Amino acid sequence: MKKNKPIVLIGLMGSGKSTTGRLVAEALGLPFSDSDSFLRSRYGGPSAEIAAREGADVLHEREAEHLIEELAGEPKVIAAAASTLDDERAREAMRAATVIWLDADDEVLTQRMRTSDHRPEFAPAALRARREPYFREVADLKYDVGVLKPEEVLAAVLRDSGLPAPGRD
Repeated sequence: MKKNKPIVLIGLMGSGKSTTGRLVAEALGLPFSDSDSFLRSRYGGPSAEIAAREGADVLHEREAEHLIEELAGEPKVIAAAASTLDDERAREAMRAATVIWLDADDEVLTQRMRTSDHRPEFAPAALRARREPYFREVADLKYDVGVLKPEEVLAAVLRDSGLPAPGRD
C-alpha cells in the first residue's frame, strides 16, 4: 500500500469504519472523508433521515456518489457506506484504492447498532448475505473488529501495509 493511494474502509454498520478511518487518516497525515458527514453537509441529514424522507434507493445512490467523488480527488481515507458495494461503478472505482474490510460477528454488530442513530431495520445477517461476495471481491485487507479495538486495527493496517508507524516516515 502506498501513502499516495486512497484508502477505503468498508464493512457493515457498526464495524467502526468512521472511528478507525479517522485513526488511519491521522496516522498517515491524510484527509478523512465519511459518508455520514458527506450526507449531512450535502443533503441536510443523516442516513436514517434521508432513507425515511426519500427512500433507501436515493440514500444508496448518494452514498455511492460520495465514494466515487472522493476517489476521484486527492488521496485520502474514506469510510464508505456498505451500500456502496451494491453499485458496480463504486466497486470499479475502489480498484484504485487500498480497501480495508472491517468485520465482526452479526451479534457484535447488532449490539453496537442498538445505541446508534442509524436505520432501525438493520439486520446484519441479511445485509451480509447480500454484500459479502462484494466485500470479498474488493477487500485487500480484512480485520475482525469484534476482537480488535480501533487502535489495534490501526497498528495491524500499518504493519500489514508496510506503511510507516505514526511518528515515523
